[in-house]
Amino acid sequence: QVQVVESGGGLVQPGGSLNLSCTASVSDFRIYAMAWYRQVPGQQREAVATIYATGDPKTKYEDSVKGRFTISRDNAKNTVFLHMNSLKVEDTAVYYCNRAILSNLWSWGQGTQVIVSS
Repeated sequence: QVQVVESGGGLVQPGGSLNLSCTASVSDFRIYAMAWYRQVPGQQREAVATIYATGDPKTKYEDSVKGRFTISRDNAKNTVFLHMNSLKVEDTAVYYCNRAILSNLWSWGQGTQVIVSS
């Protein structure tokens, strides 16, 4: 069973930055399209950023994070990153990573909490 571990969350002021990391215990990590998701209590989990294994364009973003978040990956380290800039209060959520294909997800990790507050 694939284990996913997210890290890097924390408390940050509006306008600040955070860098999230996610490592997956899977062989041939490079073949998987990956996504960062976030969930606010009482709401559905939503994908905010996707990075594809191959193809062009290689990344896709939900409208509310375009221009502020950047997803990247290091296949040699089985890791996907989310660089978050110009954070807003509404970015507050638990952030998770997983495969980008909703019909074939791995088990969810614990996630990492991001709190944007002054």
